[in-house]
This record gives sequence, structure tokens and C-alpha cells, in this order.
Amino acid sequence: MRDTHAPAQDTLPAAAESPRAAEPLGAAEPLRATEPLRAARLEAALGDPFDPANPHGHLALLRADEAREMPEATEALLSEAGTAAEFVPLDLGGRLAGLEELARVLRPLFRRDLSLGYGFGMTSLFAASSVWTAGDEAQRRSLADVLLGGGRVTIVHREVAHANAILRNEMGADRRPGGGWLVGGRKDVVINAHRADAFVMYARTSREDGPRSHSVLVLGPGAPAEGEVRRLGRVEMPGMRGAHFSGLELDGVALPDEALVGAVGDGVSLALRSFQTSHCLIPGTVLAGVDSVLRSAVRAATENRPDGRPSRRWQKVLAGVFADLLACDAMAVTGMRAMSLMPEQSYLLGAAVKYTMPDLLREDLEELATVLGGRGYDRGPLYGGFQKLVRDLPVAGLGHAGTAVCQAVIVPQLPALARSAWFRTQEPPAELFRPGAPLPPFDHRRLAHSGTDDLLTATLVGVAGRLEGRTGQGPLAALAELARAFVAELRVLRARCAAISGDFEPQACALADRYALVLSAAAVLGVWEGQAGAGDPFLGEPAWAVLALSRIGRRLGIPVADLPGGVVEEVLGEALDRCRQHRSLDLYGTRLAG
Repeated sequence: MRDTHAPAQDTLPAAAESPRAAEPLGAAEPLRATEPLRAARLEAALGDPFDPANPHGHLALLRADEAREMPEATEALLSEAGTAAEFVPLDLGGRLAGLEELARVLRPLFRRDLSLGYGFGMTSLFAASSVWTAGDEAQRRSLADVLLGGGRVTIVHREVAHANAILRNEMGADRRPGGGWLVGGRKDVVINAHRADAFVMYARTSREDGPRSHSVLVLGPGAPAEGEVRRLGRVEMPGMRGAHFSGLELDGVALPDEALVGAVGDGVSLALRSFQTSHCLIPGTVLAGVDSVLRSAVRAATENRPDGRPSRRWQKVLAGVFADLLACDAMAVTGMRAMSLMPEQSYLLGAAVKYTMPDLLREDLEELATVLGGRGYDRGPLYGGFQKLVRDLPVAGLGHAGTAVCQAVIVPQLPALARSAWFRTQEPPAELFRPGAPLPPFDHRRLAHSGTDDLLTATLVGVAGRLEGRTGQGPLAALAELARAFVAELRVLRARCAAISGDFEPQACALADRYALVLSAAAVLGVWEGQAGAGDPFLGEPAWAVLALSRIGRRLGIPVADLPGGVVEEVLGEALDRCRQHRSLDLYGTRLAG
């Protein structure tokens, strides 16, 4: 094989090793540990991110990013911890029991560096997902052995029109007369192509376009019997600069019949099924990076203030972004839990999560930029993560291409949902909205890409009904009023979507935007109700939900009353307390290393 790389850039001085760095995780112990304990141990092993001597801290990670290198010390720590086992299902010897668990374990990585989270292993999961979904036992065991042995798997996407560089060009595969496949083609941008032990390829196997045009083939582990695999030079990306993207060219590569995953022509169907995991998992982990920026903004707003509180100018901004993060987490966690509880009905919700959250998170970063001011251009460990996250988010799958794919899932379903599901679907089980509560094991093979129910609109209608009769001036009355407003918006959507005659009428995309925001409001109400009286004391109170729904309502342009007194203060107080206590700004309030 021929492997060429772009020349290395000048780098900043390497960070010194810290004598106080936390002990790395053992590979065997976490296999028996519960998920919160695994996440806590990884957080502790990565250490205080603000310690300039920590080889896994912000300073070291920013230096690696500027040098366009992966942080070798941190990758070594993750390898020693056996973190790759998080991407392998339980029945194959790994730790992957559920997506919510996985997101919690990965948040310590994504809180520090998106490219680290992707480059180390998230990409391997996305590549292997189609094999976990439809592969035979030998294929599943083979990829599991690669990952559990410390190897990597990467994905070779099919070409999608009007998409980014990662989705341009594709591989083609023809049947050989004596059996097997002959594969050729070129992809200019493949993550980890330079060090992958196996490639999962969505290859064109039909000259005709349509849902049966592509099939999934696995190349490796090991060299092919015939042909050449060329790993081409590195491609520099504007974001996730530490991750390694490079070209891949196949010339006359022969693969056996056993390389085919599922049946011929299953590629598009498998993508729709298996990519559901990424639709919720990407936003559910990337959110941790925005958590870090909000923490930085709180630090900037409270510096040199004797009372430790931000000026009145910034209080509503910080409280509002915190409420947005909780709303985004409610939607992502609900989507991930749905894939364990009711995987046959989760695909529409998964698409809505990835369709909605990128815009919300980008808007939040814009608001936080006003708080950070000139600090937003700082390149040091305290504030340098802001500019890096702004660069990384589009490359991490939160750009135009990912949104368009999810839009293509949602828009064709709107007329059928309006006519047969909304205000008719039964409410999902309450466990769907209880973050951290036990779940049945997640099984990729149960994922589907069809369904007639709409889980979250049923929750919206149900919670709004249970809030009926709440009147007055307090937060609970405001929550009831907001719930009624979103139900009224759903009724308007039902009338407008039922009248759609074609999949992509001009108004259909705008209606999809509104529908996805309604689902985010429903997730907030579901999580609030799941916590009220018996869960987290803060999440069980209505203040955060009122602020989150008010912000979603204003995005929709629906009537939203002024916030009741004390709502912003309560939400801001929780954010400040969590920052002082070194706890995460998500639904879990996890203790952090620094």
C-alpha cells in the first residue's frame, strides 16, 4: 500500500507532563463498573483541564489543535482505559448497553475537545453501526475484535448531492463472474483513513439511482486478496484540526461475498436505520463542549465582582443559555432513551434531535460571544476553547449536510403524521423522560426507519392536559399557559401539514422547522414532569422549563407572556452554584475535575 501525508506544520511547544496527573483507568475494572462510575473515572483520569501542566488539559489540547495533531498522551490514556470497548455491544464483549450511557461516558472527552472524541473512537462506532445492525455473526465478531484489540474502523460514505467534502465522491462495486466484488473509486476526505484497520463502505452497486442503488461492504481487517488500497495525503479541515482526514483510493480491490452486509441494495435502508444512533449521540455529546463555553462565560461575567454574580446586563443571557442547554439535553437524552425503550418508533425523533439542536447550540454560542467579548479571541486555557468549538461544530456533523439529511427524513412524514398520529398517538412510558433510570439493553438490530406514531406530541398533549386548571401568576401557571400555546401550535401544524400535496413543497421545510421545535418543547415538559416531586429538586421545579419554553416559543413566534418574577434568578442561581461546585451544566449535574 502507498501512504502519503501532508508535511507537518510548525507546532507550539509541547505541554510538560504533570506530576499531579490522575492515574489512568484500568482496562478490566470499568467493564464491571456502572456507567456513572465509568464517566466519573474518565473525568478524574483526564484531570483538571485548567492545570497548565496537565498533559490532558486545555493548554495541551489547544497546542495539539494548533499543530494539527492528535494529543498522543491523551489517546494513550484512553487506550489504556479500554475506552474502545464503549463502542462494542455487550453481547460481543464490549460495554455498549445504551446510547444514553455512552453519551455520559464520552462527555468528559467532548467537554475538552471534539476532535479527540471523534478521532479516538466515535467514528469507529458510526462505521460499525451498520454491521451491528445487519451484519452476520462473523462480521460482527470480526469488527468487535478489531475495536477490542485497540484498532480502528472508519466509514466511507456514499455521495450526497450538494453536501460537504466528506460526502463527495464514492466507491463503486461490481459483481465478479466467479463470485465476490470488485471495488474501485476515490474519496478525498475520510477520517482516520491513514490508520484504520477496516473500512465500512457505502458503495454504489447499481447504475440506477434510487433506494436500492448502494450496498454496504466491509474491507479488512487485513489486506485484500487483489488490488491496491492507497491511503492518500492528508486534507486540512477548517475545524477539528487535530483529527486526521485524508484521501482513500481503491483500485481493483477484490472482496469476497462475505464482505456484503445485509443484502445487495440495502445501503440506503441501512443508513437510515444505523445513522439514527449518530442523530442523537452527536448532539448529546457535542453539548458538553457548549457546557464548557457557558462555564467560561460565567467566569468572565463574574471576574472581579465581589458578590460573585454577573452584572444585570448578562444575567438573562447566562440563564437563558443554561435553560437552552437543559432543553437540548432533554431532547437528546429522550431520543437516546427511546432507542432502547422503543427502537421501532425512534427514528423520527432521532432526526428531529439532530435537525433542531445544531441551530439552538449555534445561537447559544453567539449569545455567549457577547458575554466573552475580547476573551473570545484568547488562545489560552481559560477561554481558548470558544474559537475552537466554533470551528469544530460544522465539521462535527452539525453543518448544512447533516441538517439536510434529517430534513429529508422529517418532511415526507409530515402529512401522514398530521392525518393519523397527532392527537391520536398514546403517550410513551414515563421512563422515557427519566434521565439515568434503568433501561433495557440497546440492540441495533431492532432499529427501523418507519413508524406511524409520534411519541413526543402525545406527551405534549398529555402534560398540557394535566396542567389544566393551573392559574395565577407563578411559574407553574406560566408553564401551563406555555404548554397550551404549544398544543395550539400543534393544531395549526396539523391543518397546514395535512394540506401538503408533495414531499417538498416550499412551505414543507418551514413546517419541519416548526414541528421540530414543538418536539423540543415536548421533551422539556416530559423531563420536567418526570422529575417533579420525585427527581432532581431543581429539574422538578418549573422555573427552568418556563424559561426554556419561553425561548423556544419566541423562536417560533407564538404568543409568550412575560416571565414570572424570580424565574431568571432561580435558573441563574443554579448555574452559578454548579459552576462554583464544579458540576456540569446538563441534566445530570455531574461533578467535574475542574
